[in-house]
Amino acid sequence: MSIVVTGATGQLGRHVVEQLLEKIPAEQITAVVRDEAKAADFAARGVKLAIADYNAPETFDGLFAAGDKVLLISGNEFDKGRPQQHQVVIDAAKAAGVALLAYTSAPGSLTAALADDHRATEEAVRASGLPYTLLRNGWYHENYTENLAPVLEHNAVVGAAGEGRVSSASRADYAAAAVAVLTGEGHENKTYELGGDEAWSFAEYAAELSRQTGKEIAYNAVSVEAFTGILTGAGLPGPLAAILAGVDASIEKGELVVSTGDLSRLAGRPTTPLSEAITAALKG
Repeated sequence: MSIVVTGATGQLGRHVVEQLLEKIPAEQITAVVRDEAKAADFAARGVKLAIADYNAPETFDGLFAAGDKVLLISGNEFDKGRPQQHQVVIDAAKAAGVALLAYTSAPGSLTAALADDHRATEEAVRASGLPYTLLRNGWYHENYTENLAPVLEHNAVVGAAGEGRVSSASRADYAAAAVAVLTGEGHENKTYELGGDEAWSFAEYAAELSRQTGKEIAYNAVSVEAFTGILTGAGLPGPLAAILAGVDASIEKGELVVSTGDLSRLAGRPTTPLSEAITAALKG
């Protein structure tokens, strides 16, 4: 029996593998990666590697075994047809008869286009007949804190979220929930709505940045159309810019407020405050 993590060298996947290593022996962990070199540090610690690619279905043939618990981390190639990529993993998991298939999805309340691929994948997971867990991850702190350079350069947080609030949490928090499901019992056929303990507004985010940097940083609320233009002007492809601006529109409607407490309950601790993520980012 192995706990198998796809996308294991990605930003979330790395956190999951690191936290699994704190709980179970390395030889019980299989990291599925596209580039073996990027996982050399895991291999050196005894983690088994499997080289496979969502875009090459044959690479998943025989990768899973009965009794495995699999974490399918959603792909980030928005232009490659993510539901079809995910179906490759689901089919391989079904063929093997794995004990659990967990999937990192998006909040059930989210209507933005970003959610479409996740809903399609959730449907496929349920249709597989496998025991499953849907980890509906809310927004990540890092979506904001990893790109502070333009904010600090212009002394402005720009967004199209109005006065909407976000229950974000750190990648490490969401990884802790996944690890709890993969190493625990009784999570079969459950759906968890995951988000941070404290929701915040963009005005509060700008105020916290001001407090920590000593600068006057304002929140400039713009329309979805204007924000899409700003993102494309910054070099993002048009379709991706539209998806991200659409998320802001959902934030304004309150769709990224998650108040279930599922994340801190699964992680066994309070979620990381946004202020801590800002502090870490400013130090980095």
